[in-house]
Amino acid sequence: MAMKTSSTSCSLLNSLRFSTAITVSKKSYYHYQATQLSNRNCLSPFPSFSSTFPRNYNFPGKCLHVNPFSAFSSSSGHDSQNPPRDLAVLLEVDGVLVDAYRFGNRQAFNVAFQKLGLDCANWTAPIYTDLLRKSAGDEDRMLVLFFNRIGWPTSVPTNEKKAFVKNVLQEKKNALDEFLASKDAPLRPGVEDFVDDAYNEGIPLIVLTAYGKSGDRIARSVVEKLGSERISKIKIVGIEEVERSLYGQFVLGKGISSGVDEQLATEARKAVSAQKQKIAEEVASMLKLSVDMDTSSPESLDKIVAALRAGAEYAEKPVRNCFLIAGSQSGVAGAQRIGMPCVVMRSSLTSRAEFPSANAVMDGFGGADLTISKLRHSQW
Repeated sequence: MAMKTSSTSCSLLNSLRFSTAITVSKKSYYHYQATQLSNRNCLSPFPSFSSTFPRNYNFPGKCLHVNPFSAFSSSSGHDSQNPPRDLAVLLEVDGVLVDAYRFGNRQAFNVAFQKLGLDCANWTAPIYTDLLRKSAGDEDRMLVLFFNRIGWPTSVPTNEKKAFVKNVLQEKKNALDEFLASKDAPLRPGVEDFVDDAYNEGIPLIVLTAYGKSGDRIARSVVEKLGSERISKIKIVGIEEVERSLYGQFVLGKGISSGVDEQLATEARKAVSAQKQKIAEEVASMLKLSVDMDTSSPESLDKIVAALRAGAEYAEKPVRNCFLIAGSQSGVAGAQRIGMPCVVMRSSLTSRAEFPSANAVMDGFGGADLTISKLRHSQW
C-alpha cells in the first residue's frame, strides 16, 4: 500500500519518499524504502556491507543505490531443482550464542544467597534440577518452593515475601550478568563454525543485542567472545542501531529530527501515524487467522519486532528472506508477527518447551543440527 499525504505534507515531504508494503499472503513481506530525490550528495540510509558481504553496487556520481529486491533476482541456469536460498541470518544471544542457564544460573542463585546473607541456602545440582522441574522453569516459584521447604528467613515478614523474592532474583540477575561477561561463560559448540560458514557463503549474519534478558551491554560482551576477526564478519544490531534504522526513525519516531528540519519531522510523523493504523489493522486481521501462544507484553513484543525489522534492513534482505535463530518464545512470537522464518535453538531452559509456530527446532549447531547448508536448501 502506498502512503498518501495531504498537499501541505507533500510540500514539506517533496524531498523524501517513504513507501510501505504489507501483503497478507504466502509471500508476505513488509518493506520500507526511503530515498532522496536529488541526485547530488545523496547517501543511502542502509549501512554498507561491501567490506563484509560482497555486493555488486553501482556508484553513479556520489549516490549509493542499494537494490532492496536483490533477493528476487533469478538464479543461474546451473542451479539444481532446489536452488540455494538467498537469505540472511539473524541470531539472538540468550540461549543461542551461549547457554547461560546450563552453566551459570544455579551458581548465580548461590552467589545471590551469599550476598544476602542466606547461609542456609545453597542449591546443589540435584536440588536445582528438582526445583526447575516442579516449577516448570518459573524462578519466582522455584524460590517459593524452596523456602516453603526449608523455612523462610525470620527477618522476612509474611507480607514482604514477594519483595524478598524480587530482591533475590535481582541479585541473581546481577551475578548471572557478571558470569556472562566473564571468560567463564563458553559459547555454544559449533557457533563459531556457523559464523565462518555464513561469511564464506556470502550470507549476511546479524547478531541481535537490542532485546533479551541480559540487556544490550551484557549481550555485546557475549558477542565479543567470538573474537575481533569474526566480529568483523557480522553486524551487531543493538538499541542504537534499531533507533538509527529506517524503521526506528519513521515508525518508532527515533532520531528523525537529527538530520532534517523539525517541521519536516513533524509532518513525517503525522503521515506515518496514519499509515501505522492501516498496517495494524491488517496485521490484526492476519493474526486472527493464526493465533499462537504469546506471553510477551505488547511493549516488549514491539521492541522485538523493531529489532527484527532493523536486522532485515541492515542485512538488505526482505523480511521473508531472513531466518531468525531464536532462543526464546518471545523471539518466535516477534518473528511470527512479521512473517519472518524462525528456527528455535533449544537450551537447558527451553529443553521441554514447545514451539508450534517455529519452522524448525534444533538442539545445537553443526552436524545433524543447524548448519548454513540446511538453511539455504530448506523448504521451510
